[in-house]
Amino acid sequence: SLQKEYWDKVVRYTIAEAEAGRTPNPDIMCNARIKFGMFYEYAGRRFRHVATGHYARSHTEINSKGEAVTRLLCSPDPVKDQTYFLSTLGQDQISKALFPVGEYTKSEIRELAEKFDLPTKMRKDSQGICFLGKLKFDDFLAHYLGENPGLVIDEESEEVVGEHKGLWYHTIGQRKGLGPSLFAGQVNRGPWYVIEKNMRENKLIVSNSAEKISSILRENVLVVQDFQWISGNIPEKLKTAKKMKLKVKLRHGPNTQSAWIQKVNGSNTAIFVELENNDSIAPGQFAAFYTDEDECLGAGPIGELTSNILDQVELGKNTHSVNTEEEEEGGISSTAEGESSSSLVEELFL
Repeated sequence: SLQKEYWDKVVRYTIAEAEAGRTPNPDIMCNARIKFGMFYEYAGRRFRHVATGHYARSHTEINSKGEAVTRLLCSPDPVKDQTYFLSTLGQDQISKALFPVGEYTKSEIRELAEKFDLPTKMRKDSQGICFLGKLKFDDFLAHYLGENPGLVIDEESEEVVGEHKGLWYHTIGQRKGLGPSLFAGQVNRGPWYVIEKNMRENKLIVSNSAEKISSILRENVLVVQDFQWISGNIPEKLKTAKKMKLKVKLRHGPNTQSAWIQKVNGSNTAIFVELENNDSIAPGQFAAFYTDEDECLGAGPIGELTSNILDQVELGKNTHSVNTEEEEEGGISSTAEGESSSSLVEELFL
């Protein structure tokens, strides 16, 4: 059993990220650290390959240096494609992986399951965070982090409009579920959105101004830290041209958009990104990058965009415009209704 390792490498990460006010992605960590990490260490080393049911493809080729390099490619089913969850794997992990269902769409797999009368032919698609099952994410956080009440502030008027139970229960851009944290009479002034989590003062900043929400929550510049290139190397074009245009995916799903990326000076793992279109961005959320040929190049968590990073940017100079001289669900939400948090958590991890 990898129960202890799962707790140490995935669950602890999820708790720590939430407590720090960031948006964790335990599914990405589970793949990198457990399914293709500790499982490889315990069992996978004894075999040439390990097969997994992810909707993804891989292809191994010999590069100009005579080295074998395995590429991670998207599934033909853009909705079910799971390369986003595999985007932080390294060569030692991806080179041993086999994806037998990766060449098919979900509907084709359903047809095959029906044809061969497999026991799973009517099984529903799995949803939610991998380790929670029926447990709500808020109940999970309540068990391990408890409550830390603070004020809910209207960003525009600076008026106190409610009280939250802990900043870790909220995500940037959140709308659903804010009602219980607002005073009587404030809900009707909505819709309200979370636009900031002030960790130092333990304040939840909200707004019901459509203009303010649009300007704050929909941004087009970000920095990705601790970036992992699947090939193990920075693309040559990024080394020579200093910037390149790729497709970026900010959450699991079929949607991507074009973006300019630039290596941050003095760092081998930090990437500055300028999106072609504005999007909702939260620290801790993962950004994965793709070529036009649907190859996933790697990913990393979104960090804090500091002034010293913006000062060295050569893309749009922080003007929210895009230089065109060349041609996944981020946040975590509660899962299904379930049993009490204490009993389920203890059953899973204690």
